[in-house]
Amino acid sequence: MFDCTDRNHSRTSNKKEVLMPTLRNAVLLALYGAACATTTTQALAQTTQDTKAEKPKIEVESIVVVGSRRANASTTDTAVPVDILPMAKQAEQGGQFDLAQTLQFVSPSFNSTRQTGADGADLIDSAALRGLGSDQTLVLMNGKRRHTVALVNLFGARNRGNTGTDLNAIPMLAIDTVQVLRDGAAAQYGSDAIAGVIDISLKKRLGCEAVLGAGQYSAGDGKNYLGSAYCGFKVGERGVIAITGEYLDRGRSNRAEAGNPRIIGDTAVENGTLYVNGDLPTGADSSFYFTLGGQKREASSGAFARGGVGSDDIPSRNSAAMYPNGFVPFINGDVDDRYLTVGHRAVLGEWNTDISQTYGYNKLRYNITNTLNASIANLDLQAGGRGISASSFDAGGFSFEQMTTNLDINRFFPGVLGGLNAAFGAEYRRENYKIFAGERGSYIDADGVGAGGNAGSQGFPGFQPGDETDKNRNSWAAYADFEADLTKQFKAQAAARYERYSDFGSTLTGKLAGAYRVDPQLLLRGSVSTGFRAPSLQQVFFSSTFTDFISGVPLDVVLAPNGGAVANAAGIPKLKEEKSKSATLGFTWAPSPATAVTADLYRINIDDRIVLSGRFDADNFPALGATLAALGVGQAQFFVNSVNTKTTGVDLTVSHRMDLQGGRKLNTFLAVNYSKTEVTGIKAPSTLAGFEDVLLSERERLFIEQGGPRAKATLGFDYRAGAWTTDLKVIHFGSQTLGTFSGTANGVPNARYEPKTSADLSFTYAIDRNTKVTVGGTNIFNVKPTKQDPNETDNGFIYDSVQFGLNGAAYFLRLWKKF
Repeated sequence: MFDCTDRNHSRTSNKKEVLMPTLRNAVLLALYGAACATTTTQALAQTTQDTKAEKPKIEVESIVVVGSRRANASTTDTAVPVDILPMAKQAEQGGQFDLAQTLQFVSPSFNSTRQTGADGADLIDSAALRGLGSDQTLVLMNGKRRHTVALVNLFGARNRGNTGTDLNAIPMLAIDTVQVLRDGAAAQYGSDAIAGVIDISLKKRLGCEAVLGAGQYSAGDGKNYLGSAYCGFKVGERGVIAITGEYLDRGRSNRAEAGNPRIIGDTAVENGTLYVNGDLPTGADSSFYFTLGGQKREASSGAFARGGVGSDDIPSRNSAAMYPNGFVPFINGDVDDRYLTVGHRAVLGEWNTDISQTYGYNKLRYNITNTLNASIANLDLQAGGRGISASSFDAGGFSFEQMTTNLDINRFFPGVLGGLNAAFGAEYRRENYKIFAGERGSYIDADGVGAGGNAGSQGFPGFQPGDETDKNRNSWAAYADFEADLTKQFKAQAAARYERYSDFGSTLTGKLAGAYRVDPQLLLRGSVSTGFRAPSLQQVFFSSTFTDFISGVPLDVVLAPNGGAVANAAGIPKLKEEKSKSATLGFTWAPSPATAVTADLYRINIDDRIVLSGRFDADNFPALGATLAALGVGQAQFFVNSVNTKTTGVDLTVSHRMDLQGGRKLNTFLAVNYSKTEVTGIKAPSTLAGFEDVLLSERERLFIEQGGPRAKATLGFDYRAGAWTTDLKVIHFGSQTLGTFSGTANGVPNARYEPKTSADLSFTYAIDRNTKVTVGGTNIFNVKPTKQDPNETDNGFIYDSVQFGLNGAAYFLRLWKKF
């Protein structure tokens, strides 16, 4: 059988507290069927309920719980919903080989769908919570802010115009737990925490383990190979250093129809990742800690195909001498991701102190291959040559750097009320964003505007010298956080945070939360909060000219930076922060030691939400005509604070544990999320009054409202009999409606994706206590999205990459070994 004794969360102090069994049941429900959680819940419940007279106490070491700064925090009595997801089982036996896709099929409030034909958006998977954008979810690592990526998503059905955090830069085997706080928390953690917080806790266990994995799609492509190893070493009496190395090779997949030269499917990815996580005592009540990690990624995706001889693409986008039969350009990205945290925790008098410095860096550089610059080829042809251009170009790229300094102090006062925790802190953050130009041939128009050959490398025109950016900003913040047991039944929490940014000013946010225990089985909880999200430097300063295909017709589009000539000509104002108000109301209920239920309603209102505008051209906005003509492009887009939205939803979880005859066990869990986002208002700048339908077209509105499925549910069964474990997950994705290029105004209906249900099945055999082999399949019934008109989809295929993606069934094999 699977041993749970070494699956504890990372220890943060030696303080201890009594755990009420029914509360632990309710919170551990969020583990979604993890065997260790259910077993521990049952054991605790039975121990505590042996006799009322003796009232035995169960003591466990306290752990960090995201959303609480209580010095002796535990997973019990949380006033807001927190999912605690152990990653051991997923890393050892799961059918997904990266973190984003693992969470996609485990946590219903989480959404991440691999894109295809989406430039950089299919090189880096973005992720989000509760139907909002990826930049409205804050990601922490070991409780410290993790940096976002340099990329701005421009295409794809999810997270358009958003930045986000690359979860796949973190090796699965290095992770202990992932905590998902499903509540607004900007008053506690700062910008981005509007939809919630994801905290990734790395392991610091002694011993070594390794995983080998392989898989592919049932269509025979998309081969995946994984090798990962972890070792935790003891240093001195109480210190530990944990090292994780991982190599992942994900092959390209292709679902294009016969005769279609496109490549529709997964990006080819090769990752090399190394993480080191350590904790070294410096005294009886102090320790130095650090996390150091980095990943090098080489990724490649196929762009739209260009036609050959006889097509309209010669000479505008092709050369008969180079690609007479047409060609598919490849957009290759080299990603460099680095992370470092160093800090020191100490007890000074009665106060717990924590001072830390965190550094994050993400860089993406484009190399376009199997391509040409048609203007160079056409100029060569006009000069009497064959019509030749270089076939590969360095197209430039961008980087984002973030340095965060934190000071946090807290103290628990047991004699105040029923127990009061007071926490205070300050933060200083500095950010830098750069765009660097590509080589000259990647962007020039060699034969002149309108002369025949289009400028730049086909598939992805390079960044131009005029796009180059090197911008900084800084911010500082101070917060106060109080959590008190007002009575034996009632817990209250209050937090406030003041934050000031060098580029747009200051903001003050607050939060109130409470939990009331009606009886030993039922806990009521709720919260109200205000929040904000600062415009990312990427949104403020991104500048690029790219090629999009509208109903199969290529069109060059400029995405103009805020404050630049094009944006100023359109009257686009300076970006400012988004502001939010959110509320959550719910309960946890444990009717028996083996059963637990949680339900939480929520509402999130966001004002001045930053969105990527619709496309303006000389026809729908004549004032831009001359400016666009001078740039040689047909349309322009901007980032603008122009939308108010309302998001309402409910999260429901149910878990049950059953002991069967012969020592067999069956763990069952159900987790459901329903989320509905609505655009409640459009705020057009004065210069764009009357152009609201362009500023936010129906198509762009639907990307905001239904970029992810409104409903998502996971029903899981974990059956154990002797050395065998069988895992079955049924995952349901609700419907999505996305806009078309032609639009309903022109008689073309929107693209409705019907609800779909997939299933994952795996079998694990424990050869011995330290060796397991798993074989299984994901989406075993080969379910795919609803077919659409490819001329109206975002990626030019018969369906976009929505819900569970477009690749179909896959099979995998894993070997886990503990040393």
